[in-house]
Amino acid sequence: MKAVVFDMDGVLFDTEKVCMNAWVNVAERLGMQGMRQVFPLCIGRNNADDEKIIKEHYGVDFDYQGFRAQASKEFWDIIAAKGLPEKKGVHELLEYLKNDGWKIGLASSTKRASIQSLLENAGIAQYFSYVIGGEEIVHSKPEPEIYLKACEGLGVDPKETYAIEDSHNGIRSAYSAGMRPIMVPDLLPVTAEMIEKTTVILWDLLEVLEWLKARER
Repeated sequence: MKAVVFDMDGVLFDTEKVCMNAWVNVAERLGMQGMRQVFPLCIGRNNADDEKIIKEHYGVDFDYQGFRAQASKEFWDIIAAKGLPEKKGVHELLEYLKNDGWKIGLASSTKRASIQSLLENAGIAQYFSYVIGGEEIVHSKPEPEIYLKACEGLGVDPKETYAIEDSHNGIRSAYSAGMRPIMVPDLLPVTAEMIEKTTVILWDLLEVLEWLKARER
């Protein structure tokens, strides 16, 4: 097996925490209650699904687009002030995969423009031969569409491809696509469902690197 598709937020970058803080900060300024409980429901989903979830909690007339615009500005302000927080082992794992001849893709619920900006900021855009963003699909994670399209774009069989994910919805998506999910937990806990649906659970990307090396020996 020589193909792997990464999620981005919470896997390559520690941006889910940044995003959560941005959403909470804006929610507090707007007087919205309970955002710390609502935000985890949106992890791994695209913008359209996020809007549905937010309006379920804050009302159908809630100005979601206005909220997201403020939260996006807050997110990028935090990144500009504190830098892009990369996950441990990102560069080492990607360099190993490239040198060992793996096909590398990325399937993220984030918008394509933001994906590209973050990858370029981190200096890792060149590792990915296929990238797909959340606005390029109809049905976001936990549905399998994004991973099936990523595998199609890479020209690989999902059954022969690893997916590296941190979120429950991401694992469900990869599992439903027939892939071999690897969970590297971030904000969400390991559950019995996650244990059932993953090939392996590892705790950082350096562990993923060593695990993949061991599989090839």
